[in-house]
Amino acid sequence: MSKDKELEIQMQFLEEARDYLNILEAVLLEIDSSNRIDLDRINAALRAAHSIKGGAGMMGFRTLSDLSHRLEDSFKVLKTRKNSGDLDTELPSLLLSGVDWLRQIVESLSQGNEIEDQWLSSFCYPVFDELRDRLGEPTPEDASTMLSPEDGQDIVPMLFESEVEGCLQRLESVLADSAQPCLQEEVAIMAAELGGLGEMLQLPAFTSLCESIGHHIGTVTSDRIPEIAQLALQSWRRSQALILTNQRDSLPTKLNVDTVVNYIPNPPQSTADAIAEFIEEAEATDDLTSVHILESSAVVYPDIPATDENFFDHTDEPITVGKERDISENSVRVSSKKLEEINDLFGELTVQRNGLNSQLEKLRKLLRSLNQRVQTLDRENHELRTAYDKITKRNNGEFSESNHVENIPEMADLEMDRHSKLDLRSQEVMETIIQVQEVTTDIQLSVDDTDQIARKLNKTSKQIQTKLTHIRMRPLSDLIERFPRALRDLNVEYGKNVHLQVEGEKTLIERSILEALNEPIMHLLRNAFDHGIEDPHTRRELGKPEQGLIEITATHHSNRTIITMRDDGRGISLEKIRSRAVAMGLDADLVANASEEELLSIIFEPGFTTSDQVTALSGRGVGMDIVRNNLKSVRGDISVNTELGVGTTFTLSVPFTLSVARVLLVESNKMLLAFPTEVISEIFLLPKEQVFSVADSEVINWQETTLPLIRLGRYFEFNCPRYDNPELETRPAIDASSVLIVKGNNQQVAIQVDRCWGEQEVAIRQVEGNIPLPAGFSNCTILGDGRVLALVNTNDLLYWIATNQRTPKNHHLPSIRLKTPFLFTDNNKISATSTHQKCTILIIDDSINVRRFLALTLEKGGYEVEQAKDGQDALEKLESGLKVAAIICDIEMPRLDGYGFLGRMNSSMEMKDIPVAMLTSRSSNKHRQLAMQLGARAYFSKPYNEQELLKTLEEIIGNVAETATSN
Repeated sequence: MSKDKELEIQMQFLEEARDYLNILEAVLLEIDSSNRIDLDRINAALRAAHSIKGGAGMMGFRTLSDLSHRLEDSFKVLKTRKNSGDLDTELPSLLLSGVDWLRQIVESLSQGNEIEDQWLSSFCYPVFDELRDRLGEPTPEDASTMLSPEDGQDIVPMLFESEVEGCLQRLESVLADSAQPCLQEEVAIMAAELGGLGEMLQLPAFTSLCESIGHHIGTVTSDRIPEIAQLALQSWRRSQALILTNQRDSLPTKLNVDTVVNYIPNPPQSTADAIAEFIEEAEATDDLTSVHILESSAVVYPDIPATDENFFDHTDEPITVGKERDISENSVRVSSKKLEEINDLFGELTVQRNGLNSQLEKLRKLLRSLNQRVQTLDRENHELRTAYDKITKRNNGEFSESNHVENIPEMADLEMDRHSKLDLRSQEVMETIIQVQEVTTDIQLSVDDTDQIARKLNKTSKQIQTKLTHIRMRPLSDLIERFPRALRDLNVEYGKNVHLQVEGEKTLIERSILEALNEPIMHLLRNAFDHGIEDPHTRRELGKPEQGLIEITATHHSNRTIITMRDDGRGISLEKIRSRAVAMGLDADLVANASEEELLSIIFEPGFTTSDQVTALSGRGVGMDIVRNNLKSVRGDISVNTELGVGTTFTLSVPFTLSVARVLLVESNKMLLAFPTEVISEIFLLPKEQVFSVADSEVINWQETTLPLIRLGRYFEFNCPRYDNPELETRPAIDASSVLIVKGNNQQVAIQVDRCWGEQEVAIRQVEGNIPLPAGFSNCTILGDGRVLALVNTNDLLYWIATNQRTPKNHHLPSIRLKTPFLFTDNNKISATSTHQKCTILIIDDSINVRRFLALTLEKGGYEVEQAKDGQDALEKLESGLKVAAIICDIEMPRLDGYGFLGRMNSSMEMKDIPVAMLTSRSSNKHRQLAMQLGARAYFSKPYNEQELLKTLEEIIGNVAETATSN
């Protein structure tokens, strides 16, 4: 075997050894938490330790094999003496330490380092020596007890149904591969592994068979390797069936290679079918000893009715821990570098696909222009032909009257010849036009066919993208599987009792995103344990259970992955945040008026903490800015919710994939930008009547709420001539000033852009070089025409605008971000347009949403607002003593409508002077005149203009006040 091939197999084994070590750790953590030894879990640990021992011995890793053997002996003693009372908190810790040292040895071997004897003597051997002193060595009686049936279970069939099955299935996958890579090495390793298993299970016949297979595969010529491998597979399958039918005396002891002359690869067969058919044949003959390997190269089984479907039913006997083995599928190991290369190529395919779509759209545009030109040419030819015919008829008539053609035959022939030539030219032009029309039709058909192929290509490309994305994904459990061990060590060290609960651990996340989540989630876990969960004594005093809870959940939502981490600890004190924010230099008035969401966003600023003590575990809790920055690197986001004394929840949102994104192309100040569609909730034309100024800033009314309006072009100004042409091949989807409602930094904002060009699916490209992208942008993308566009990072862009909003034309980026700018004004805290306190207005409308929206308008104008659901409700409030300066009333309402309310107001001496303005969807003059005749002072139709409403309301209130003063 070549050195490179040997090294490749060794690296594959070390990767597999990591999985076995994870199983051992999971078993020990479960034993530690339950404080009891479960038979199935111990069996799983024994299998994992044994697999490491056998494989390491075969690979030449003698130290790893010996230490794994010693750990396996410890599990043997634990299983046979599980009721002796030796289990305590120290023993799982000691066993976990042994697993840790094995893990370090595996990592060292993976890096090609030698294991030094001094290091083993100083660190590793003392742990295993202590285990031996604590548990002792396994005796022959222990081995007999370990392998005997217990509680109705027999470990031998279980192992042959799980571990042996996995090995055989792995060999089947290699045989199914036409290239059959490393077939000889695979069979040799498998013979050693299964031989060791047979020795442990005290099956000498099976051990002898494995030794025979190992001998033949090692000495056979290369051309007979597939033949021997297939024969070995059939022999192992036969042995497996004999074990499962409890006929161990009939196990073969050697591989008979004399009966097979030619080898033809068998088609792959499912494991269940192979075993079931083998057993069916045995049951049909009632004698498994008569079953032999056929001389034919293909194994043929008789058509016998299926066996009892419950024969292999062991639903009550769990046999695996940690990573589950899917026996219905085979898998191969692929380098992550190769996957990245394929992903990069797919990104290029996406760019080229967009280019093809762009060229098709351009071709369709040219074809439409060609059709128009052909139609114009056809119409002009028809007009020319008609005019020519008229001229010809007129000239012929004149010629007949003035000349006697029969007297001048030469003149007649000449005239007829001239007309014939003109007719011929006209006919040629018409035929040419028809031919051009036919060619145009053919081009149209070809374009339609190409368009259909392009649509199929897009569909296939998206399917490839989906499959490739799933291949590049790993379950969240790969990241959090070590958290229970870390939390267990923290509990022991700090005297706390905290339980970790995980839901959605099988949620798939792209590998690069998963790596970026490692540090943020670990940081949040340490902070929750250290600063969130109280000690047991404090929790008892607060009436909480002594055991604290940290819960991690993961789900897919649309094209995002949402991960939440919740604890039931003390929560975050908003007052401490306010005090610390003022101490850091933030404006005291801004801090005092900040909302809860704005205050919580400050904890992600560099250097911010509310902790008064420094701890060895997480210091003062500083570092949440690192969490946010790591998430930003993968276009992620984080938010926090807390309740003092109840707990805190962090919500992490990351994209489903980083390689491809769906973006909205927009234009601002003649610059094309790409906004991720996932941050956009709505797009609409800019309604100028819904925009107004508040405290030197612009806001816009949207769905009964007020949002800050950012005119993006004001922040993208260039001090040099630009010759950019933002025009694309396609027409803009919205060729007018538009508004994007986007979510950034956990709040909604309105962004005004000049035009929208529609959505595209694009490949994401990293920006390389020493010059970084400006603030507000992350990565870039390439359009179909080769144009490079910056991809907007909404959170960063809004943050940058917030720090520069007072001077958008200075073009100076902030040198340091010392504070969180409160860009997003609370709707209920917008200052009044007038400096003096206005009076109370009564709103009457049967729609609660209309009342809320109108109340928001009036409150922004500085008025206090009272509400009534109909005219009767309003009268009752007024009669009970409610004092108002004016009333805004709808017409159509239950119980008492607007007209009836006006009539009752005019008939009351106390209320007839209160001005009433009607606000209704009835816009006809008939309804307006009727309302004014009944005493209304103003009449507005829905939707209304806010500025006009506020101005008119102020006028009618002022007129009433002047009248009262004059009287």
